[in-house]
Amino acid sequence: MVTSGQRLAEGGGGNEGMKTNMAERSKTAETGSDIGIDEIITGNLNKCTAVPPGYFGQPKKGHLIFDACFESGNLGRVDYITEFEYDLFIRPDTCNPRFRVWFNFTVENVKESQRVIFNIVNFSKTKSLYRDGMAPMVKSTSRPKWQRLPPKNVYYYRCPDHRKNYVMSFAFCFDREDDIYQFAYCYPYTYTRLQHYLDNLQQRGMDYYCRELLGLSVQQRQLDLLTITNPVNLRPGTEQKVVFITARVHPGETPSSFVCQGIIDFLVSPHPIAKVLRDHLVFKIAPMLNPDGVYLGNYRCSLMGFDLNRHWADPSPWAHPTLHGVKQLIVQMYNNPKVTLEFYIDIHAHSTMMNGFMYGNIFEDEERFQRQAIFPKLLCQNAEDFSFSSTSFNRDAVKAGTGRRFLGGLLDDTSYCYTLEVSFYSYIVGGTTSTVPYTEETYMKLGRNVARTFLDYYRLNSITERPLAPISSTWKEKASSNRCSYHRAQGNNQPSTKTEKRTQATLKEPTQSS
Repeated sequence: MVTSGQRLAEGGGGNEGMKTNMAERSKTAETGSDIGIDEIITGNLNKCTAVPPGYFGQPKKGHLIFDACFESGNLGRVDYITEFEYDLFIRPDTCNPRFRVWFNFTVENVKESQRVIFNIVNFSKTKSLYRDGMAPMVKSTSRPKWQRLPPKNVYYYRCPDHRKNYVMSFAFCFDREDDIYQFAYCYPYTYTRLQHYLDNLQQRGMDYYCRELLGLSVQQRQLDLLTITNPVNLRPGTEQKVVFITARVHPGETPSSFVCQGIIDFLVSPHPIAKVLRDHLVFKIAPMLNPDGVYLGNYRCSLMGFDLNRHWADPSPWAHPTLHGVKQLIVQMYNNPKVTLEFYIDIHAHSTMMNGFMYGNIFEDEERFQRQAIFPKLLCQNAEDFSFSSTSFNRDAVKAGTGRRFLGGLLDDTSYCYTLEVSFYSYIVGGTTSTVPYTEETYMKLGRNVARTFLDYYRLNSITERPLAPISSTWKEKASSNRCSYHRAQGNNQPSTKTEKRTQATLKEPTQSS
């Protein structure tokens, strides 16, 4: 549908009309409505026809029909402004009106060459990559591959007509009457897509791939756990070095699923590096921690309105059952003397920054702190879209309930916990200033590079098998001249003795309160 955007740009009047509209709105008195109309939106639109005020009768061609009643859909309201302009309202996350970012909806009953301006008027965030050239995704029934709209047709601004909220307006030209058009914040990755993907892997009968049901969500959707390793490593009494990876605790952060799939694809492949990794490591992967939120089209929260990534300290088995199941497993592995949990990586997507990057924890032990920086430095060398200069290590109080922070304080000093972030929009290749928008494939490529980096970290190779040992601390001396730098924040140290941590690891019976 780049052709649709090009037609709009070349047709004359599309962008000019939009600029005129923006100018008129900027002159409007800054007196926003006292009633937050986004707060009364509780469900998705279901084949809602936008018609002029006072119109009765059957919809005519060109009376747009909006729909978001499908998996991962989100659009709560449409206001008809003129035949060329519509105000669109994101449905807030279920049971939590604070989060309004993800949108995913269809438009049909269009006329050929019909030009429109869509204003998404109730974003809950002020900062956005829309300021830096990001554009919504679009596809249609005759062109099923997602594409980004031309950035020149997208505007992001504070609007006095909508309680001074930030508004993202985009112009579009419908070019095929029989098509149904779909617009989304980013590439969707649904629960059903994941299930089909995992089903296909399971049907391949690989002895080094195991899929099991770790638990069920509140709405009884599956919490899948994958184990990828040489089956020899799973024999009773065998020592295991485990890498634990999770994704989609925040349901609207769809790029994390593509990165996670890239990791899985590489680890189950016949590639020599993948085989070496399977021989030496046990990969445990929970690819979708919040299946209900994903299915419902939420951005941040679960069905019950919880940000699950703030409840690691004491997850409830009834309110946060998926998180509870994962934490139980991690604690069980930690208390097993034959298991060493070497890495925990939680994959997310970022709405204001470019590239891939990591967050790590603060340690007062300088050697441990430096060792923690090794993996991101190696990934920076392997992936052109990963930025070590954007990687930071912190102990922000607001992050206390996250997987990275909680497990970083729980596990011993041989374990490293990271949040892997990837931009919703693009990356900047080192040495240049031009942005390269991410695609589904480049997201997955980052995942493949994450997997390959474990080979460098453990200094393994496919010709001679060496004892599995991480890079020594002397590596940091060589890395001190590395072109990348990182940010270290201030923070207090956690209990560091194994006795203290084992005590913390004992699972207490969670309270039944939310």
